[in-house]
Amino acid sequence: MTTTDSGREASGERENTAERTGSGKGRPADAARSTDRSGPPGATAADRDSASAATADRSSASGPTSDSDTAADNDLGAAGSQLSTAPQEDAPHLPSLGVIGWARWFWRQLTSMRIALLLLFMLSLAAIPGSLIPQSGQDETKVADFMERHDTLGPVYEKLGLFHVYGSVWFSAIYILLFVSLIGCIVPRTWQFVGQLRGRPPGAPKRLTRLPAYATWRTTAPPEEVREVALKALRKRRFRAHLVGDAVAAEKGYLREAGNLAFHVALIVMLIAFAWGQLYRSEGNKLIVEGDGFANTLTQYDDFKSGNLFTAEDLNPFSFDLKNFRGTYETSGPNKGTPRIYEAYIDYAVGADGKERSTKIEVNKPLEIGDSKVYLVSHGYAPVITVRDAKGKVVFSDAAPLLPLDSNVTSSGAIKVMDGYTNAQGKREQLGFQAFFLPSYGGKNTAVVSQFPALLNPVLNLEPYHGDLGVDSGVPQSVYRLEKRKLKAYKDSEGATVRENLKPGETMKLPGGNGTVTFDGVKEWAGFQVTQQPGSGWALGGAITAILGLAGSLFIQRRRVWVRAVAGPDGVTVVEMAGLGRSESAKVPEELGDLAAAVHDEAPTVVEIARAAPAARLPAENAGSNSPSPQTPAVPSEGAEK
Repeated sequence: MTTTDSGREASGERENTAERTGSGKGRPADAARSTDRSGPPGATAADRDSASAATADRSSASGPTSDSDTAADNDLGAAGSQLSTAPQEDAPHLPSLGVIGWARWFWRQLTSMRIALLLLFMLSLAAIPGSLIPQSGQDETKVADFMERHDTLGPVYEKLGLFHVYGSVWFSAIYILLFVSLIGCIVPRTWQFVGQLRGRPPGAPKRLTRLPAYATWRTTAPPEEVREVALKALRKRRFRAHLVGDAVAAEKGYLREAGNLAFHVALIVMLIAFAWGQLYRSEGNKLIVEGDGFANTLTQYDDFKSGNLFTAEDLNPFSFDLKNFRGTYETSGPNKGTPRIYEAYIDYAVGADGKERSTKIEVNKPLEIGDSKVYLVSHGYAPVITVRDAKGKVVFSDAAPLLPLDSNVTSSGAIKVMDGYTNAQGKREQLGFQAFFLPSYGGKNTAVVSQFPALLNPVLNLEPYHGDLGVDSGVPQSVYRLEKRKLKAYKDSEGATVRENLKPGETMKLPGGNGTVTFDGVKEWAGFQVTQQPGSGWALGGAITAILGLAGSLFIQRRRVWVRAVAGPDGVTVVEMAGLGRSESAKVPEELGDLAAAVHDEAPTVVEIARAAPAARLPAENAGSNSPSPQTPAVPSEGAEK
């Protein structure tokens, strides 16, 4: 038996070349161009050394070839058709004149895979400004600040739509063209692939010797028996196989094209999911002190941003109260102060009349209500203070959340008394306190920073001011920052600015009998982020499908195998096997060798039969051929003894 592969040197049974041609006229075989030992060999070493002589005999015996013969050699017919649904590349030509011709040309260019990849790359580039430049839909304050600081660049960005990239005309144009390109490319390929699945593998080409992987041998088994054995062997290896004339046609690896199509369909699903999520998304943050609550309405958020098509009616109706916050920290070692547990215990209800339920929210373990997710994102302390005016009347008594400055929760902020305060002269004023809080103060002669994030030695540092806070001017200001332009600091008897450290239960007296400030204790606060991201599940599913589809299209090879068995002029069956893959790969000849071995076990070569039974004789009419004599001992190649 002889096997061939396009990258290797020819060998074959020199004495049997006339029988392999099927012509009976001593014409050498067209097959044996190169050898491959992947199948069960039956040729001797001497036979392999005579490959060049066989090739020379073939060229001389065949005589001149006509143009029609050459065309037949170069055309494999349906067997050589593409092993994928990719559109064939035609020779470059100018489109027909006229509107229809140009439209057809433009559509072919738009729906090509090259243009789809180019548009995908352009979309990636177009998204970069959206992450570098502040966006109006996400942070109006930063956009206004950018416009104020850049007199020239700001208006240019505004005209180009760089402050709202994802809703701009040019970004939408790229997005829509990418959709059209992918859909226009995938739909016809999908229908073509469905047609391939419903059809059968094409019949064998006229000359199997032209295929890159080839094997042949002669056997006394009837052709019908050889084809039946080949059919069973192919189906056992999960090939789609059937009989076509004198050959068995089989094909395998359809999952490669299925994976390719799945990848591109998943890409479309991901694009739709991302677009849907950007248009209807919402994200809001809320700081809640222990004992306070929250209702999911726009007015309750500290800050809120949403997509262009989002409306207030899209908010899921629910509410919750923060009952307690629990945090523990590492007390020693290199990770001292690192949080170990962050848990917020809440009572929540869904809808206006929903039943109240208790749960806890942890970091990366949000509370899910409908398509809304409530995340625990931050934590801090809120000192509780009581402010009294000159007459001893309580004008403020509440917890004031302060923002952490470092990992040990050294915090700062402002406490504002806007209404109800009267000074010692009976004049109405507003009070403001610049506040610093240290949950674990190191003591006197240490840095004014917290030494540990837990409440080990809490100290509140207050610097009082009086006058106009500026909150009535109509200009928005941060609740954590004190606007001091119209405020005056309190001075002590020596003219120094009043500033005191208070421990829980201690009171600070304002100079001139203008009132008192008492540090009553400390509460903890938790920061929550409420998000609605529709389409996130579809995006995740599309991403997973895309990865699986891409893996299938890269690692699965689509290939075809044909097994032809016909009776030669001397009555001996000539078996030919050939394989064709979509791309060059060692897998096709290796797989063909395994298949040839399986068929060869049931239909061994004439040489092996002659060695097993020396008394056997070939038909008398073949006595004049150059076939080897049965009495001549043949040395089989490695593995032929099987």
